[in-house]
Amino acid sequence: MSVLRSRHLFSLAAALALTAGTTATAVAQDTAAALREVMFVGNNWDGTADVIESTGDFARLGRVDVIPDKAQRMAEINADPIKWIYFMAIRNSVGEGHDQFVDDMYSTPDGRSMVVSRPSFADVVSIDLTTGRINWRHPVAGYRADHMAVSPDGTRVAVSASTAGKVQVLDIVTGRGLGEFTTGDKPHENIFTKDGKYIWNMAIGEVNTALDDPVWDWTKGDRHITVVDATTFKQVKTIDMRGRLDAIGLKDFSDAVRPAVFSPDESTLYFQVSFFNGFLEYDLAADRITRVKTLPKNPATSPDRTTWVNDSRHHGISMNPSGTKLCVAGTMDDYATVVDRTTLQEGPLVSASKPYWATVSGDGRDCIVSESGADRVTAIDFATGEKVASVQVGDHPQRVRLAHVPEGWTGPSAG
Repeated sequence: MSVLRSRHLFSLAAALALTAGTTATAVAQDTAAALREVMFVGNNWDGTADVIESTGDFARLGRVDVIPDKAQRMAEINADPIKWIYFMAIRNSVGEGHDQFVDDMYSTPDGRSMVVSRPSFADVVSIDLTTGRINWRHPVAGYRADHMAVSPDGTRVAVSASTAGKVQVLDIVTGRGLGEFTTGDKPHENIFTKDGKYIWNMAIGEVNTALDDPVWDWTKGDRHITVVDATTFKQVKTIDMRGRLDAIGLKDFSDAVRPAVFSPDESTLYFQVSFFNGFLEYDLAADRITRVKTLPKNPATSPDRTTWVNDSRHHGISMNPSGTKLCVAGTMDDYATVVDRTTLQEGPLVSASKPYWATVSGDGRDCIVSESGADRVTAIDFATGEKVASVQVGDHPQRVRLAHVPEGWTGPSAG
């Protein structure tokens, strides 16, 4: 691992005060001396999650086995023909020949457990970070669990049950179901608004068929954004980007909204869509797409879009805390880049092997991308657009999330 600079870590209490509500703040006051801010890295094909530093050199601190119950789960799948069919379909489609054992993960407010969505096992589990044992397991509706989001106060997680066309919300400590809501086809990304009042879900439709030419776009299913009240789970509105794209002449663009990020004041949404090398800007108040940013194509990338993984051209977008810079994972073009939000001018194209996600370091200075093709996590300076550090992780890293673990933690004592 190459370290190009070291940083002063934010205090836990300060970090939670910036990013969480009253419940998490109370937890911070009670446990600030006992917790450490870190990042969880989900190694999808491994069935592990690495825990790394949240700033500085991003050194790896330990590893968690997120499938300690694999034998039991496989026995259940092998005994049920329908479950077995879906398990194999996941392996041979979205899994690219591999099982998908970890998609998303967060820590509980007390930092003692990791909550993980496991696509191939169609569930969400809580794993004790000290013992490595499962605290609770919540099977999702249907046959696959996908992206999650955690509420600003850290007490709830929303998980996409992708084959059931719904999002389920769970108590993060007990795993108890709190409610659910229906979405479009194949719900994917979830985002809580920062006040915790609303949940946004993006449904991406079918992404594993070979009907990828724009003329066949209608076969991809019902793809729209669903916004619900985060307490009652009643629908507030839906947004179908099809009409907004058509209005600005982008009739050949997919309306499958992939990763997305709000501006700090939540007046603007930046999002990626299937097959497109770039992103779009959407003004919430005006209800229209205001700008489109096309990013460079990699000449070595196959022009045959049927070969792009899960219809993704670019998959991963984040924004620095001040809202001045965006960071984009150019997944199928093998680079990541920082983009000035005002001018939309990209910075250096940082070489990366199938970068699959983009998030922000604990101190807000770096964009963190997971290189799923190289089994590493790379940090890119928001200010300069240059790579500053890389660390090796497990097989096929995808989601990377800020989290907390007990101070001095180096890995579970069992598992």
